[in-house]
Amino acid sequence: MEFQYPYLLFLGDARDQLAAKTANGVRVWRPDWCLGQFRFDDCKADCGVPDMTIEEAAAAGVKTVILGVVSRGGVIPPNWIDQLVKALELGMDIASGLHTRITQIPELVAAASKHNRSLHDVRHPSREFDVGNGINRSGKRLLTVGTDVSVGKMFTALAIEKEMKKRGFDADFRATGQTGIFIAGSGVSIDAVVADFISGAVEWLCPENAEDHWDIVEGQGSLFNVSYAGVTLGLIHGSQPDAIVVCHEAGRPHMRSMTHFPVIDLHSCIEFNLQAARLTNPNVRCVGAAINTSHLSKEEGKIFCEKISQEIGLPAVDPLRDGVAALVDPVSYTHLRAHETLRYRGWRGVLGKKRGGGGGGGGGGGG
Repeated sequence: MEFQYPYLLFLGDARDQLAAKTANGVRVWRPDWCLGQFRFDDCKADCGVPDMTIEEAAAAGVKTVILGVVSRGGVIPPNWIDQLVKALELGMDIASGLHTRITQIPELVAAASKHNRSLHDVRHPSREFDVGNGINRSGKRLLTVGTDVSVGKMFTALAIEKEMKKRGFDADFRATGQTGIFIAGSGVSIDAVVADFISGAVEWLCPENAEDHWDIVEGQGSLFNVSYAGVTLGLIHGSQPDAIVVCHEAGRPHMRSMTHFPVIDLHSCIEFNLQAARLTNPNVRCVGAAINTSHLSKEEGKIFCEKISQEIGLPAVDPLRDGVAALVDPVSYTHLRAHETLRYRGWRGVLGKKRGGGGGGGGGGGG
């Protein structure tokens, strides 16, 4: 699934700021892609970008309208449909993160067909995938994993991509959830893929690449959350990671919405994830931990991260407060080594050609 930017963030009549969490995430990570927002008079959310009518958005060059809100009752109300039809008529595509499929709303389907526009249901993959094969492939991949759900795997992956690019890495964020797909402009909503094909879908998402290229794969779920562990395992096998970063929320006593399951310790979490990952990459390693310390003071968060770092023997940082430089440092040497190897191979090829040319010009002297 892939769509065009720039975007218009469609907030509709969102009841509060939390209802626009997805749209706001897109605005934070891809501000240059977000030209404006569309809001009805009773909308209670604001992403901090210019308000636009549908007509103004079209005139400004918007390519895709992003439905990045939670609607009341999970349905798209009639007053939304009128505006969305207008967007299609004016040459814009529509991408939705709602559970309701816009590809099953007759008015939108008819307008899209008439004006040759595209409708994207981000929660529902638009293509089929093969089963995974686990064959070793070129390129480097880093996967974010976690002690539980909602511990910052997407934020950490995006922060790592940003830090890598700042250092000159050839790196790409690979989205596996709806918000991430809007941010990346493409991806696969992996929790909507039929179980047998999850690892294959991830292999498709991050295929073989140049030796010094890094795919930063957005993790989902957790091996220790019984509701979503299957998705996580498919992601681990399919991404064939060279490196993992474990994500955790400081102070969380039990799995989200499951008080009967305590949160696992970081050391065990790392070991189990590495064990699972070795099936498709025996050389995988953990390069550190990303800790959400938002419920602690800055000083308390610093002490907590230092404690975790000592326990696991790896860097532990809060990506929001500390940045992720310490998590990228361990892979920088690997990146540099791969880059130097490629450069060496290039020079070796040049020298080989020169030697071959010299021998040919000198007659039989090379024998």
